[in-house]
Amino acid sequence: MTSANTPRTLLGGLTPAQFLSQHWQKSPLLIRGALPDLVSPLEPDDLAGLACEEGIEARLVEEHGPEKPWQVSHGPFDDATFSRLPSSGWSLLVQAVDHYVPEVAELLEAFDFVPSWRLDDVMVSYAPPGGSVGAHVDQYDVFLLQASGKRRWQLGGSPGDQAQLIAGIDLRILEDFSVEAGQEWVLEPGDMLYLPPGVAHHGISESDDCMTFSIGFRAPSADEIVTGFADYIGEQLGDDRRYGDADLQPPLHVGELDDQAIARVRELLLDAIDRPEQMAQWFGRAMTQPKYLDQVVPAESATAPSALRASLERGDRLSRSPGSRFAWRRQDESQAILFVDGDAILCDPELARYLAAETCIDAGVLDYPESERVLAALVDSGSLSSADEEDEVSGSGEIL
Repeated sequence: MTSANTPRTLLGGLTPAQFLSQHWQKSPLLIRGALPDLVSPLEPDDLAGLACEEGIEARLVEEHGPEKPWQVSHGPFDDATFSRLPSSGWSLLVQAVDHYVPEVAELLEAFDFVPSWRLDDVMVSYAPPGGSVGAHVDQYDVFLLQASGKRRWQLGGSPGDQAQLIAGIDLRILEDFSVEAGQEWVLEPGDMLYLPPGVAHHGISESDDCMTFSIGFRAPSADEIVTGFADYIGEQLGDDRRYGDADLQPPLHVGELDDQAIARVRELLLDAIDRPEQMAQWFGRAMTQPKYLDQVVPAESATAPSALRASLERGDRLSRSPGSRFAWRRQDESQAILFVDGDAILCDPELARYLAAETCIDAGVLDYPESERVLAALVDSGSLSSADEEDEVSGSGEIL
């Protein structure tokens, strides 16, 4: 991992510390030549092939659709869908391409200045000239990396919660969008634009082979956090903790909810949620939940730790299954919690740190205490698998 004080080309010559303090969740940043030698690991036909696969989240956005303006269709698609499309005015978007194309996943290694559990996925969009999804606002951080072709980006400030949206369509497109002075650029391969949450933006393809990689980050809403933690803590509390009023006095008015009653409820709630370690347990599980639960498939039979050790000692390796997520939290000097795909495992802190940082695991992991037990559990849960199994992108072909 590069030092926080080492300038990076990816960040336009800023150090990670400078970028985080000056721009992260604060202001946009245009980075020319962020990845100057970038050659797209994906061709447009590969993306179309993925969009034809069952189980892959893909959308087709047509500004002038056959049924209505800004029509959105969901995959899987077929050859007939692509053959009827016009020469301009549409976009194909495929989510989580990093789960299916290892070379796309490798790009995420350059973003290690943000905690890995904050990363969501890499969405890839393709558009012919004039293709767009309209002016809109995202509620999460995103890096827009131009992989091939050219795209014009326009920024329109931060409209806030009161922004008016075009009614009667399936997209959250801004009704009023005006470009701020000096906030318009054409990005070429290797260029990148960082946008914090809430910034209105509009991207329009200016070439035949325009492909943009959107590196997005997880940002659960307050509603998701409150309801998620409430459900989790409710399961821990059970039914024995109840509203009580041992200090009850005769009421002045029998039907009144007085301040004392509300204070008792508040005390009960605060006592229930003021549990830092349980909050950490829930948050670690929540932030490592796979984007698609069916991608992490448990093994059909239990793995013997001794057999796993022998396999690694022979030179075999393990790798994370596509879509698996790892994070860790130190408990004390001798123990940590390793969060993996929504579950938690107690283990040695150095082992937890290693597994949360490395995507390919070799025999070196055996130096850590109880590594065989932890690795066997992760193989059984489907979070780790053999690194030597071939990963193929199926369905690619001459479509676009």
